[in-house]
Amino acid sequence: MTWMEDRVTSTDDVSVLIVDDQATFRSTARTVVLLADGFTVTAEAESGEEAVEAAQEVRPDLVLMDINLPGINGIEATRQIVERAPETVVVLMSTYTAADLPADAADCGARSYVHKEDLFPDVLTDVWAQHG
Repeated sequence: MTWMEDRVTSTDDVSVLIVDDQATFRSTARTVVLLADGFTVTAEAESGEEAVEAAQEVRPDLVLMDINLPGINGIEATRQIVERAPETVVVLMSTYTAADLPADAADCGARSYVHKEDLFPDVLTDVWAQHG
């Protein structure tokens, strides 16, 4: 788990927790978040358990959550995060098409789903505008 302390953030910035077991995708997602005006990365996690712990510790506004994770999966991690902090907006991410998502993705408390290939600054901004 990595906490980001090297960036000074405005109190108005949307704080983001990135959760993915692949370092290359976390790096890509971090770049997307940093390119989106008004967003900042506050922490990263590589497993479901780390995501739940980080969400409790840093209280992010937004969580970008991969579905397939080691340990508890992203759907269960989302359930636990939202149960403890219902104001947290969780967006599930995967390489699945929306039609191929696991059935329990619909009722885990996530507010949206974004295909990993579609994660761009404007998509992040739109998701936050709709659900934040």
